[in-house]
Amino acid sequence: MRLHVKRFYEGREELRTYEVEGGGTLLEMLERIKTKEDATLSFAHECRSGVCGSCAVRVGGVEVLACAYSPKEDDLIEPLRFMPIMRDLIVDRSAVLTCNAGAQAAMEAGEFVKVSAEAAKFNALQSDCILCGSCYSACPVLAVKPEFLGPFALTRVWRYVSDVRENDVAGKIAAVQQAGIWDCTLCNACVPVCPQNIAPKQDIVMLRNKSGVMGYMDPNMFSGGGFGFGGMPEF
Repeated sequence: MRLHVKRFYEGREELRTYEVEGGGTLLEMLERIKTKEDATLSFAHECRSGVCGSCAVRVGGVEVLACAYSPKEDDLIEPLRFMPIMRDLIVDRSAVLTCNAGAQAAMEAGEFVKVSAEAAKFNALQSDCILCGSCYSACPVLAVKPEFLGPFALTRVWRYVSDVRENDVAGKIAAVQQAGIWDCTLCNACVPVCPQNIAPKQDIVMLRNKSGVMGYMDPNMFSGGGFGFGGMPEF
C-alpha cells in the first residue's frame, strides 16, 4: 500500500511516499515504515487502544486516531493543525492546555455535594474526553483567530458548568465570553472527528444559553460590521 506522509524536520517540510505492507491500523503501518524502511520517521503513540489520544493525526484532511484508523491507498497523513510541530507527526499540545487554563476548564469545588446517579449521567459524555485535540485541529475559526479558546476547552467548560459540584459557575461563564463561545461559527467541524462521540458544538450552544440567562449577549450583534463569527451570516 502506498502512503504519503508530510514530514517536518530540521526546519524543512517534505512530502515522502512510502510503500508498505497493507493490513492493520495506520499506527501499525507507521511502525512498519519506521522499523523496516525509515527509522527517522517520528510519530506519537502510547496505549494503542484508542484511550490516550496521543496518536491523533490528520488523514486526507480529517482528524483520526492512528491506532483506530484503517488506511486506504494514497492516504495523505499530516500532523494536527494549530499546534507547533516538533517533528514529523508529533505536535506540541501545550497550546491546547493553555486554552484550558484561559477558559478555566477545571473544577472549583465547594463543600461536599452528594451526586445522584441522574446528575452524574448529565455530563458523563463530556467526562469521556481523551484529550486527543482532534476537535481543536478541526476548528476553522483558529485559522483566522488564533486566540480563540476552541472547542476542546469550551466543551470541557460545559462539563464543569453543568456539574452540581461546581462552585464558580459565574466565573467560568465570564471566562468564555471573550474569544470564546460567541466566536464559534457552529459549523459542526469538531463533532464528527471526536473519537468519543462528544459534540462540542452542542456544548457551546448550551454555554450560550447559560450565558443569556446570566445576562450576557453576543457582542458581534452590535459590532456594526455584521455578525461575523457567532454562527450568523455576514450581510
